Amino acid sequence: MKKSFGSSEILKDINLQLERGETIVTLGKSGTGKSVTLKCIVGLITPDSGLVQVLGKNIPDLSYNELQEVRKRIGFIFQGGALYDSMSVRQNLEFPLVRNSKLNRQEIDKKVEEVLNDVGLLEAIDKMPSELSGGMRKRIGVARTIIMNPEIMLWDEPTTGLDPETTRDISRLIVSMQEKYKVSSIVVTHDMICANMVANRILVLNDGAYGSSGTYKELADSTDEFVRSFFEEV
Repeated sequence: MKKSFGSSEILKDINLQLERGETIVTLGKSGTGKSVTLKCIVGLITPDSGLVQVLGKNIPDLSYNELQEVRKRIGFIFQGGALYDSMSVRQNLEFPLVRNSKLNRQEIDKKVEEVLNDVGLLEAIDKMPSELSGGMRKRIGVARTIIMNPEIMLWDEPTTGLDPETTRDISRLIVSMQEKYKVSSIVVTHDMICANMVANRILVLNDGAYGSSGTYKELADSTDEFVRSFFEEV
């Protein structure tokens, strides 16, 4: 897959294969195309060339309605949680179910309470987003995504702006969501605490392509100067 913006070639030739139940972490410097890759996967950005095969479909070939059906099976965790500020936590979580499911009122209430329990925030059910800390907003964003039972989770810088302990909390949450719901995940991050805790495999994006891959330990022991630069910051 390739993608340029004007004369700037962001993704030169990337090839990413995600296995069922696997969590891949993508490392890379700012502006190297990590988030662009996620947006290509969900059809928010169209690549210039190449295939984007997701759940058996080539994303650039899909009509709007076909794309919407695929998106229902993908969870996208945005950097800021992307909650609706005018809705309570309960209403934020109900929203996708009301729009995309045939559940009745009782079933919706049960599902909302279940996912809030999963992220440890049942007591926040009637709070407004403005009343939540950054870490809590992240957790509610995860709950709203998980409520649709996605098969793939895309995490865009899930620990940005969080202190080390909250970073560990969010990282543990990523692991627990994988274990409970058996989702496949791609985590874009530059946070090595998160990478170490969640990754089954790490890919390093450098100069528009994946140059190195392996486990955290394998890459930490790498002799490649660019790869080593990430681990030296820990």
